[in-house]
Amino acid sequence: MANNSAVTRAPQQKPVRVIAVTSGKGGVGKTNISVNLAASFAKQGNNVLLMDADLGLANVDILFDLHPKFDLRHVISGERSLDEIIVDAPLGLKVIPASSGVSSMADLSPAENAGLVRAFSELEFPVDTMIVDTAAGISDSVITFCKACQEVIVVVCDEPTSITDAYALIKVMSRDHGVTRFHILANMVNSNAHGEELFRKISRVTDHFLDIVAVHIGSIPMDDYLRKAVRHQMPVVEAFPRSPSARAIARLTKSIDQWPTPELASGNMEFFIERVVGYPNEEYAA
Repeated sequence: MANNSAVTRAPQQKPVRVIAVTSGKGGVGKTNISVNLAASFAKQGNNVLLMDADLGLANVDILFDLHPKFDLRHVISGERSLDEIIVDAPLGLKVIPASSGVSSMADLSPAENAGLVRAFSELEFPVDTMIVDTAAGISDSVITFCKACQEVIVVVCDEPTSITDAYALIKVMSRDHGVTRFHILANMVNSNAHGEELFRKISRVTDHFLDIVAVHIGSIPMDDYLRKAVRHQMPVVEAFPRSPSARAIARLTKSIDQWPTPELASGNMEFFIERVVGYPNEEYAA
């Protein structure tokens, strides 16, 4: 359960890869992707932190069968440290439970913002990879977390509403918030060719109307084993590691490992949360 260690360590001085997993609409398997991607990174020996950033409908704890006593709300209020709310999940990864009582990080006071940044900077265990599972749609919290992450994975499936809403999310992120690179992941497809065609449906529109880079990073097949894993409240990469979906997730993880290493200045936990709350470091450093 929560880590109650009183040991204080210096903040880690190594880059952390911070990836947002998001979608234009719900029901496309976004949280399942987040959970399995985090679990797959952990299986490969990474120190992984999975943040449930769906501030309205927390689902990460359900997919892992976790029962957290505390969440991000208790860190913001100063009642608990970040280490105290983090819970252990299978395969050695760590989970920051969602704070469903906080509708928007933009509503925090300056003191709460500063406390939250400090909490991330004082995290006691090393992190190599952080996966941020956002809510679906284009709410303020989704925009906020996507902007704060170094990379954004947009999960889509072959439904008109999924494609339309994914484009709307990319359009808002690029035109209004300066995000110019998006990784498109096709989920619940019949074949790799099906996934590539789904990507082309999106890229034809983004290439024509938006000044962005959209990259197809893979496809996750429709898989009964994935549904079974959800019923067992386990990641499919743990429950059925040889299943088609688990193998696809493993390939995706290896592909992400080849992405350029983030610069230390933009690849630390303080920098991520500073961008979430919108406060430059010098405003509260004192």
